[in-house]
Amino acid sequence: MIRIKLRKWTTAAVSAALLASLTAGSALAFSDVDEELQAPIAALQSKGIVSGIDEKHFAPRAQATYAQSIHMLVKAFELSLAHIQFIKAPEASDYYTKVPNDAWYAESFIIAQLNGLPIPKDVDPRAAITREQFANLLIHAIDTKGSFPVIEMLVQFADQDEMDPNLNDSLQRMVLHGIVKLGEDRKFYPKRELTRGEAAAWVHSALAFVERMTKPQQPQEEIKISVEKINDDVNKVVLSRGQKPTAGYGIDITGIRFDADGRAVISYTLSDPAPDSMTAAVITEPKAVTYVSSAYKAVAEQDFAH
Repeated sequence: MIRIKLRKWTTAAVSAALLASLTAGSALAFSDVDEELQAPIAALQSKGIVSGIDEKHFAPRAQATYAQSIHMLVKAFELSLAHIQFIKAPEASDYYTKVPNDAWYAESFIIAQLNGLPIPKDVDPRAAITREQFANLLIHAIDTKGSFPVIEMLVQFADQDEMDPNLNDSLQRMVLHGIVKLGEDRKFYPKRELTRGEAAAWVHSALAFVERMTKPQQPQEEIKISVEKINDDVNKVVLSRGQKPTAGYGIDITGIRFDADGRAVISYTLSDPAPDSMTAAVITEPKAVTYVSSAYKAVAEQDFAH
């Protein structure tokens, strides 16, 4: 067997197409992006994973196409064919009926296919992609980075009957991995066409999940939890690091997750004084306070992502 590298398409038409796609681009902020999407899009843009339709506009509410989606996933998860040997260089027509061999996205479709992403043979790369279709591809892209544990919990979708049963596991994992948060209506809107903004937000969250799960675990410091009843509905929860020999130690709460098993999982981060810092040699007890419903049992979980 011999290894053959895929050829690169570098014509002017390709450059123009790439400019209009979700990948590559300038480092300028986009004027049409809401505040909640600014950070995810900026992070992906800085890595060359997404770009705008021009220097000032990202078009976050525009439909994401299959071509844009596949190209973005390949770049975001750094998929390649380096682990595969070929007798001849593969072409898009070997796997798809509607993907031209000379299209700017053809190589990405080949790479995605050979890395296990379930793309239909008759896919139309110019067509809009639905939320459930992209979610399924995204979960498969995540799986190229390792085997990750899944919380043993069934997510109840209010629009379960609208979902493709074959994609149910992927949609469950989207929520259980924290990539998507359901609204109060508990709907996923599986058949709704995915927007460019949603695609960017989901990919950003997925990359953060992979980084978090593959990051070497640090030894956890024991944190004491005390609960004080405020009233019949609310409890005051105090997280304490215990006594420390100097000032400069801290503990901060970064969020609370309410699980179906009745737990309120309080995420926290720790900070220590720098080795060369001048801190007062006085015994302190760093604490952080929050309030949770008395219907939940408070537990603490260190947040290594921050």
